[in-house]
Amino acid sequence: MIKGFGGVFWRTNNLEAVKKWYSEVLQLDIGEWNGTVIRPQAGNETVFSFFSGDDPYFPANQQVMLNFEVDDLNEMIAQLERLGVPLTKDKQSGEYGTFIWILDPDGRLVELWER
Repeated sequence: MIKGFGGVFWRTNNLEAVKKWYSEVLQLDIGEWNGTVIRPQAGNETVFSFFSGDDPYFPANQQVMLNFEVDDLNEMIAQLERLGVPLTKDKQSGEYGTFIWILDPDGRLVELWER
């Protein structure tokens, strides 16, 4: 019955700064309507997963964590360094791929992933 995610929506008290950050740092084309459409490439999938309230994988005070798949994590790290965006954890590799984490202007942990 479910065809896919229709969108991810959240509130911010810092709208212009958050829009600018996601546009500059993650190079998302944020429109005047305060959003963008991300069209998945063939073969991409979206993971939908639950975590217990005390799971330490991301902050307990953050109800949802965004994960963006990237083509080249080293290129993404270079982009972050150019912009002065620090990693919040060291790069980690495992059976699911390689991951890095950054904070957005609202202090929300964002995960970037290369398969």
